[in-house]
Order: sequence, then structure tokens, then C-alpha cells
Amino acid sequence: MRDNCADLREIFLHDVPMMDVRAPVEFTKGAFPGVINLPLMNDTERQKVGTSYKQAGQQAAIELGHKLVSGEVKQARIKAWADFARKNPQGLLYCFRGGLRSQITQQWLKSEAGIEYPRVIGGYKAMRSFLIETIEQAVTECDFVLIGGLTGSGKTEVLHQLDNALDLEGHANHRGSSFGKHATPQPGQIDFENLLAIDLLKKRARQIDQFVIEDEGRIVGSRAVPLELYRIMQDAPLVWLEDSFDSRVERILKDYVTDLCAEFIAVQGVETGFAAYAERLKQSLSSIVRRLGGERYQRLAAIMDGALAEQSRSGAVDQHRGWISGMLSEYYDPMYAFQRDSKDARIEFAGDQRAVVEYLKQRKAGSRY
Repeated sequence: MRDNCADLREIFLHDVPMMDVRAPVEFTKGAFPGVINLPLMNDTERQKVGTSYKQAGQQAAIELGHKLVSGEVKQARIKAWADFARKNPQGLLYCFRGGLRSQITQQWLKSEAGIEYPRVIGGYKAMRSFLIETIEQAVTECDFVLIGGLTGSGKTEVLHQLDNALDLEGHANHRGSSFGKHATPQPGQIDFENLLAIDLLKKRARQIDQFVIEDEGRIVGSRAVPLELYRIMQDAPLVWLEDSFDSRVERILKDYVTDLCAEFIAVQGVETGFAAYAERLKQSLSSIVRRLGGERYQRLAAIMDGALAEQSRSGAVDQHRGWISGMLSEYYDPMYAFQRDSKDARIEFAGDQRAVVEYLKQRKAGSRY
């Protein structure tokens, strides 16, 4: 049999295909990008075997497991594993610790399908620990610079022009603000951390040791930035991105209205998608009613309702500029101005998008303005 794999770094650097034979409930709590869940036991079977193990010991639990996963059920699962193995001959399989479940999967694949397929030594637990250590090492060994700016100034656009950027919002599938939810859900917390760690690992393998991150809070949507990284961000130097008010309004209109509506329609269809999009906008506004105050909220909500009605009727989005402008001038801009003042000593450069991108590229190359 091919050697079982213990080189965790190579697994993630090369996106090695993997099948996870843990139960679905385990997989849902946390997994790795691109991995397919092909469980040895489903959730109910796993629970019964676990109860047997506690009450009667390992041997009784193993015997019950073989009884529960037998006949047509067993053959269907072996077929799914075999299909994956043939499609991904350089792939791997794993369970939680790389122990009994992955060994049984290997044995059945060999005896029933004639396929020798390696497992990850240490399983999910070892890979998860490796990725946590990857983040911790990067925080200790690398240099970080933050990009800040008023809402809608295009910070994400800057990140996308840099090969040393870490897009926390991209990994979290959230734009970071109260209006930042996408039509698709956020990854789980563990999945978010794993995506970030693999991004760091791949970039560091390309000899990148300075990273640009958007100036985020501790939480991106409902996903927490790893504590070690967040702490280092509090003292990191800051580059401030500037843009005109009108340009920021147009960018928010595109992101939170035009593009968000298109996302919902792509996922749910025209009628249902538009209704879900409209409800999402209304919920986003109502989520900050306390911070807006009752009068301001009612005024902006009325403008939003009118804009949504016109968009539904004709497809025009022009009226949305009304509540967007109000949100920026009356809520977001004063809040960000206060934050900038509190971080002023850390700002090492400020400019428009072109100047900021050029500065950050120069900075990465080792020269400062």
C-alpha cells in the first residue's frame, strides 16, 4: 500500500483531494476546502456505536458497527469510496484521529474493491492543529499592515490588486458591515479559520512575509478573527484609503444593491430572490436602529421602501442613492472619522486607490515613501 500520509504541509499546499469518513455532524462542525464527506457511519449509527462503547467497551462497539453497516448499506458506501478513489488516485482519506474508522475504510476498499488508498496519519485532529499553528507562526514571524478608509472607499478593491493581501471578508463571505451579508451563508467558524490558514500557508510558501489586511473589527459578520491575529492588528501600521463621497455612494450602490440583488436572484430565482434581497436590506437597516435613532431610522427606511418599490417595478436603482447618502453622511462617516482620529499615530500613508496600491507594492518590495 502507498505510504499513509503525514506531510500535512504538502496536503494543503497542493490541494490534495480528500474524503472525510467522519459522520456528517462532525463534518458540518468543521472541515477543509474541497473535501467530500463520505462517512463510514451516519449520525444515528455513530451515536449508537458511541453508546455501546461507553456501556460495553470497544469490542462490542466494533461488532455493533459492523452489524449496522452491512449488506446493501455497506456496499453503497464502498462504491462511493471507490468512485472517489478512482477519480482521485492521488487523494487521501481521513477520520477524526486517523484511527479505526479510516483503517476500516481502507480495509474494505482493498478487500471489496481491490483499491489500496492511503489515510492521513493523525486525521482531522492533526490537520486542524497544523492549521492553527500556521496562523500562530505567521503572526509571530510576519509583518502586517492594515488598510483603512471610510465605508465604500474600495478597500477590498485594493486588496484584490495585491499578491500579499489576506482578504478576511472574502474568507468569511461577508462584507464586514451591518449590510455585509451575501445571499449565501457564511462558512462555519472553523472553516473560516482553515481557509485563512491555508491562504497564509500558500503565500508564505511563495516567500511572502508581509501581509496587507483590511482594518476589521474582531467579528466579520458572525465569524471571529483569530485572537492572535486580531491582537497584532491593534498595533499594526495603517494605510488610509481616500475617495470622494459620490464615488463611495456609487460603489455601495453596486455592492449592496445591484450585485446583492443579482446574487439572490441567481440563488433563488427572480421572484423569490428579489423578495429575499429586499427583506435582507430592510433587516440590515433595522439591525442598527438603536444606533441610528428612531427618527433617522424611519426617514431612511421610508426612502429604502420607495427605492425597493421602484426597483421591483422598473428595475431602476437610482432612488437607493437617497438612503445610501444618508447612511454615509449621518452614520458611517462620523463613526469612521472618530476611529481615524483614534488611530492617527499609526497612519503611515494616505491617498487615493492608485497611490495606495503603489505605496503598498513599494512597501512589500522593501522601500518606504
